[in-house]
Amino acid sequence: MMGVMVSALLRNLLPAALVLVVRSLINTVSAALNEGDQLISTILPILLLGLAVSIVEVLSRNLSIYYNERLRDEFDVGISSSILQHAARLDLAFFEDPRFQDIMARARQNTAGHFSRFITQIIEAAANTVQIISLAAILIFIEPFITLILFLFGLPYMLVHWRIAKLRYNTEYSRTTQRRWSSYYLSQLLNRNTVPEIRLLNLAPLFIRRFRSLMATFRDQNRHLHKRGLAARSLFSLLSTAAFYGAFTWVSYRTLKGALTIGDVVVFAAVAVRLPKTIEAVIISVTNALEHALYISNLKEFLAIEPKIVDGTGQPPSENRGAIEIRKVSFAYPGSTRRVLTKVDLTIQAGETLALVGENGAGKSSLVKLIARFYDPDEGSILFDGTDLRDFPVEDLHSNVSFVFQNFGRFEATVSENIAFGNWQEMLDDHEQLERIARLTGLHEIASSLPQGYDTFLGRQFGEYTLSEGQWQRLAIARALARDTSLLILDEPTSSLDARTEYNLFSHFKKMAAGRTTILISHRFSTVSIADQIAVMDDGQIIEKGTHQELMELSGHYASLYALHQRKLAMTTPDKR
Repeated sequence: MMGVMVSALLRNLLPAALVLVVRSLINTVSAALNEGDQLISTILPILLLGLAVSIVEVLSRNLSIYYNERLRDEFDVGISSSILQHAARLDLAFFEDPRFQDIMARARQNTAGHFSRFITQIIEAAANTVQIISLAAILIFIEPFITLILFLFGLPYMLVHWRIAKLRYNTEYSRTTQRRWSSYYLSQLLNRNTVPEIRLLNLAPLFIRRFRSLMATFRDQNRHLHKRGLAARSLFSLLSTAAFYGAFTWVSYRTLKGALTIGDVVVFAAVAVRLPKTIEAVIISVTNALEHALYISNLKEFLAIEPKIVDGTGQPPSENRGAIEIRKVSFAYPGSTRRVLTKVDLTIQAGETLALVGENGAGKSSLVKLIARFYDPDEGSILFDGTDLRDFPVEDLHSNVSFVFQNFGRFEATVSENIAFGNWQEMLDDHEQLERIARLTGLHEIASSLPQGYDTFLGRQFGEYTLSEGQWQRLAIARALARDTSLLILDEPTSSLDARTEYNLFSHFKKMAAGRTTILISHRFSTVSIADQIAVMDDGQIIEKGTHQELMELSGHYASLYALHQRKLAMTTPDKR
């Protein structure tokens, strides 16, 4: 910061010094000619002084560029890290809210660049003001009234520029959602996961047309702003040029009358050319700084958002066993009035495996998200080993939960890293543990078949190798098992696995989940059968609970779903007769 300030100040003080050197040189040459003195030694000291000033000015300009670049890099690291750290604290609900997406998009809109440019523009404006004062002082010495004319034109120009800057910011602010749409169309057209379906459905012309329509709207809005800026700049340039040439005529007249020297005329000409540009530079710097400040307010808006899921003030249990008790829990997603859970009561004993069964939309995934405390219930409470989840420090609770999500992560990393991410603080370099988990989940054979084994980089975004959907799902299960937790939640953990792989995986399930309380969501009844208890959900409520045999004897909703599943299997199983 200090380097930026010093170099900018030095760079803007030197033009006045250079003008004075030129004035001295011309007056000395003129006097020497009048006296018949033709010795170079008369003007050599002044020439050397001018050379020194010019060299320092060039070096200060280069130093200014260097320090500005360093400042921008520092802000880029600091502010980008702050955005990521704050985002890591926020609730899942924020990321599912389109209004928050707009706020986050605005905060990410090159905020570090805006912040560094705000600082540099303020420093530049201050330094240019010093240059204006030094140059104006020379003009006042020659002709005092010139300065008054100067500022009469400068103030309206600044007000017009500020109005245009505010209009430019407001326009960009209003575009946020459309900007996200344009990014969406770009990602869909360029993403390897979506390109095949887009090609097949010939959606590219439609998406490109919508993208072009958005970009054309932006272009037309920008054109209007550019025209206003052009008009303001042109008017200021015309008026200031005319004013200074009028003043120059007056100075020339006074010189002819003997009131001023030839050096004064040359100095006035040099200052008259430079000063309007410097004033314009100050005005642009100030208005740009104010505009960048508006963009910085977007970052402040983002950083002002506080998570609603906060650490509890109570003490978590000294021993985590994984017992879950759900008491009269009701819940609706933020922004919605429709309840997805209503008065849910459920008890899961420590070490027990419970399967949640029900049709799509019954509330199964919502319930396990509450248990993992991605959300808090609107009514009721959830207890973990007898303690309300809201009394836990959030990080402590999450360190005791392993979760295989429906939309599991496909991380661009090596096989071993993809497994170790489940407990990266301890397992990134523990190859023995990684291989043990890989063998339990059937990943060892897959890793061994890859070119670099466990060190093979997965993902097509940066690497050359990827896995099938089912193999990625096995990696997600392995990642969950890498965590030493008392609660394991599996949300459709085998949806991408074939029947044989699923059977092999869950034949080892008791060993994999030994000692953990497990909540399993699945539509496959072959998977559900391993559970100690089965809870059946419908329309946000638990309507049946028991073992597989007990529920079949009940002949209720579960038995109906099971019969439907069996008929589907019969239809898809080839007749071997």
